[in-house]
Amino acid sequence: MVAPGFAIWDHDPALVDWARAAYRKVKSLDTTARRHRATWFVGVDALDNAPDGSVGDVVWPHRAMAPHWHCAQVSIVYPGYPRQDADESDAAHAFRKRRDAAHVDGLLPVGSQRRRYLREPHAFILGVPLNRVTASPLVVWEGSHLIMRAAFNDALAGVPSAAWGDVDLTDVYQSARRRVFDTCARIELSVTVGQATFLHRHLVHGVAPWRGPETEEGRIIAYFRPEVSDIGAWL
Repeated sequence: MVAPGFAIWDHDPALVDWARAAYRKVKSLDTTARRHRATWFVGVDALDNAPDGSVGDVVWPHRAMAPHWHCAQVSIVYPGYPRQDADESDAAHAFRKRRDAAHVDGLLPVGSQRRRYLREPHAFILGVPLNRVTASPLVVWEGSHLIMRAAFNDALAGVPSAAWGDVDLTDVYQSARRRVFDTCARIELSVTVGQATFLHRHLVHGVAPWRGPETEEGRIIAYFRPEVSDIGAWL
């Protein structure tokens, strides 16, 4: 049996309390700066949580999982996602619609050619829904972390871990991702307040196009992606 590389955490009253406190914080944010013709607020580091993950006086119930919790991303997807930005190529937009903008976190596009380098070695990805809208769910490719990790391991073999961030992983990454599309099941993860999604750091994932009723506030998820303390542990 293939390890899926993801888990959906069961409903937890403590997580409900945290999500409600985070939601109140989000409602005070200026979310007008959006991408894809106003259908996605990226919200990197937008949640004003404490280093222990707490929001105000509401404790983050999973604080022991990491020594430091960065300000969470607040990803808000709105009806119509994804519309095509003026500077987005037809190919990039088609990939976003057809393949859910599938990616592995931490491989950042660098330079005008947007070559991919490991610049954010995450330990894991943890998504916490902040409202009950389930349109445009998170999408994962089951078992894809095994294919991606093997490809990264081969590409970085013999390279000191301190230099991994200087290795161009673009071709390896894209080739492995194609294998993922050919061999791994695509799964939509619809979760609601009180649940969470936990992803392996090498798992290919994305966001499905909006299919559902109109809603002014959109679908809101807070994402934690703490980095490993030693980049050598990333593999």
